[in-house]
Amino acid sequence: MILIRDSVAPPNDIGQHAAKPASQWPWFAVQVRTRHEMGTADHLQAIGYESFLPLYKAKRLWSDRVKHVDSPLFPGYIFCRFNSQNWLPILKSPGVIQVVGYNRVPVPIEDFEIEAIRTLGASGLPNQPWPFPKVGDRVRIESGPLRGIEGIVVEFKNRQQFVVSVTLLQRSVAVQIDSLCVTSVCATTRLCTVT
Repeated sequence: MILIRDSVAPPNDIGQHAAKPASQWPWFAVQVRTRHEMGTADHLQAIGYESFLPLYKAKRLWSDRVKHVDSPLFPGYIFCRFNSQNWLPILKSPGVIQVVGYNRVPVPIEDFEIEAIRTLGASGLPNQPWPFPKVGDRVRIESGPLRGIEGIVVEFKNRQQFVVSVTLLQRSVAVQIDSLCVTSVCATTRLCTVT
């Protein structure tokens, strides 16, 4: 299950500096120091930015026990809404390395990719980080709690995994699917997975 650390605060003097509400700015990926994701997300919220840090329950093996801990779904990254013309306060935030983009220009993340990750979290299905797929068919889930979400179906340990990707980061999230019908995005052929 994805736990979402979603922070929203009203813009202040350091924040957005524009008439547009923060929720209308595009999402950007912000690369942060590893293990500083939660602190950086909290700091950005405190200075008036909307941040999104998807978490998942990870098993950590200790010498005497196995512990379930909340870990970032995209280690080293958080998502933040801001005006791309005023991103210096983001760069000055503790733990921030850079705003992800091309040629030092921030590139927004598509809203549907962020919404797909939020929907995965709300579904309650177990999930985990997944390598970005190079090849595979793009499909849309037609039934169940993930209805309408597009992604790629892969097989892992003889089980079907549905993979949702954030293209800009070249990172993905996988969730196990059982008996969910999916439709190919490119064709109308129906594929039903039963495991």
